[in-house]
Amino acid sequence: MDAVPNTTPFSLLAERWQPSAAMVKRAAFAALVMSVVIVVTGGAVRLTASGLGCTTWPRCTDESLTPTAEMGFHGVVEFTNRMLTYVLSAAVGWAIIAARCARPRRRGLTKLGWAQFWLVMSNAVLGGITVLTGLNPYTVALHLIAAMALVWVATQMWERSKEGDGPARPLVAEPIKRLSYALVGVIGLLVAAGTLVTGAGHHPGTPKDNKMVPRIPLDYDRLAQAHADLAFLSIGLSIAVIFVFAAVKAPPAARARARELLVGLLLQGVIGFVQYFTDVPELLVGLHMLGATLIWIAALRIPLALRTREHTPTPAAPPTRTPQPATA
Repeated sequence: MDAVPNTTPFSLLAERWQPSAAMVKRAAFAALVMSVVIVVTGGAVRLTASGLGCTTWPRCTDESLTPTAEMGFHGVVEFTNRMLTYVLSAAVGWAIIAARCARPRRRGLTKLGWAQFWLVMSNAVLGGITVLTGLNPYTVALHLIAAMALVWVATQMWERSKEGDGPARPLVAEPIKRLSYALVGVIGLLVAAGTLVTGAGHHPGTPKDNKMVPRIPLDYDRLAQAHADLAFLSIGLSIAVIFVFAAVKAPPAARARARELLVGLLLQGVIGFVQYFTDVPELLVGLHMLGATLIWIAALRIPLALRTREHTPTPAAPPTRTPQPATA
């Protein structure tokens, strides 16, 4: 008996539609853009004191799925951020489908797409827990770190969409790769320290007359100093990476990305110092969050420029059999 082919909705769609390589790249980039947008709009919820604009989860109130007129501006802001999760999910879904239907099939890309999907779902639940716990600062910090994890995977998928699916081939020696990983690790610590500063800082996510939202019980000035120290370390390490890449003649893309990271860190440092000495105004904090996300992406792209992947050849279509004329 012949084996029954394993058919799924994705495999059936792949038989009828094969997106171009350019479309796969656009889909992966759209998912990355939306992952950045969701970080920024999540920050806007906090900075507009709308963290409890919806008083419960997954509904907005106990009686209503959507915000009511009595909830005003804060309810609209919080609910809009929740709705943007569906836009993010659609972008991730497009990336998954494009990677699955491409020819040749991009299995690695498809796995990265599904990883994004599960990160979105888990972060939505974590966001709900954040609301149900009254904006506990630790769950707020985890919520942001999970969003940065989503940015990480989305960046990986976007970069992989521009490569082949062959085995990775390093373009530099192993110590240079490790140096780039160390730089990513320090930038990751810098971002994580920023979440602690926010958790102990001046924007709990609710109106200032609401004293019920807890804060991380650590000295704000000491946390800010530790965050600044990590920023100086990141700048120094990025300068070292630029000189090392030049000395070993690293690929031009890697050298360009290292320079971009340094410029971003310097601009981010200026914003950070200005906001600290101006009592952290909301607009500057929002710009600082956007800058942190873009710096994280810039750091992640550096190791990816130190290796290459060859494109796998597209399998040839099986030859069609020409019917032979019948002989007498």
